[in-house]
Amino acid sequence: MAAGSSKFITSMDQLMALYEAPSDVSIAKEIDYVSDHYRAFIEAAPFCALATCGPEGLDCSPRGDAPGFVRVADRKTLLLPDRRGNNRIDSLRNIMRDPRVALLFLIPGIGETIRVVGSAALSIDPELLAGFVVNGKTPSCVIVVTVEAVFYQCTKAIVRSKLWDPAGHVDRKMLPTAGAILAGLTAGRLGGAEHDRGQAERTLAKLY
Repeated sequence: MAAGSSKFITSMDQLMALYEAPSDVSIAKEIDYVSDHYRAFIEAAPFCALATCGPEGLDCSPRGDAPGFVRVADRKTLLLPDRRGNNRIDSLRNIMRDPRVALLFLIPGIGETIRVVGSAALSIDPELLAGFVVNGKTPSCVIVVTVEAVFYQCTKAIVRSKLWDPAGHVDRKMLPTAGAILAGLTAGRLGGAEHDRGQAERTLAKLY
């Protein structure tokens, strides 16, 4: 469908005409530092999504660990350890070339989410790294986020999605396995049943 079609929004004025002005609440909840209330949410979150951008495009990466894994160093600084992953380092390469980042924090059972926007740098300071050792494993680096904006997102998206409702949980057997996905993408060169049999063990062995 052509972008110039009347079925698309083609101007900012057209976009703004579709929506009411933001409420006082939606404006007041955004601040440029981590307040005590927002800190409580961040420290309770075992999961966040990290969005970055670079010359090749955008990236959004899941990050998770025990609640409090993202530390509030002060009202303007968050610390996020880079735990073991797939070594693509898409987020880290992006940060090296464009420091702009955004984070979305989720807490199981809680409807509100916390959004943080800022700029990031990668630290390999030995003292800082030592503070994030888990199971004897030190992260390769720590993402240091300078906070520019923090605000909470209301519960509507979580309520609509029933994300935390056990009745809506999907049986993993209803979706393709990692082995099946890899086999399909590589004409059987990678993946398959053998890959699936060892996945749980590999995951546990490479958490940190």
